[in-house]
Amino acid sequence: MKSKKRRKSSRFRGTHTHGRGGKKKARGSGHRGGVGLAGTGKRADQKKNLNLNPFGKSKTLRKKITRKLKSINLNQISDLYTGMKEVNLRNHKILGSGQINGKLIIKASAASKSALDKIKKAGGDIILE
Repeated sequence: MKSKKRRKSSRFRGTHTHGRGGKKKARGSGHRGGVGLAGTGKRADQKKNLNLNPFGKSKTLRKKITRKLKSINLNQISDLYTGMKEVNLRNHKILGSGQINGKLIIKASAASKSALDKIKKAGGDIILE
């Protein structure tokens, strides 16, 4: 049983092409036509450019950026911001879970219907930006 495998490079010593097929193919990047986008000539279909549309990116492929809003409940607001009159909660959506005590003016990006009702009932106001 063999314990060590013989290297392939030792097997090609003395052979004409060292296992590469034709003699020309072993000369740098000549057989491939170069590196990068070389060989993409007028009639050469060997390599395709990654930018298939030469007039820019398609509008259908553009990714629509949607911002993710963090959610916060009314009971969390009343716990965190006790004694304050005005609270700035940009990039947050106010959810109506729990109760709010005191008149608060809240600036937020979005709010649920129940949260709006509870804040108005408590005498506060919500400004949606």
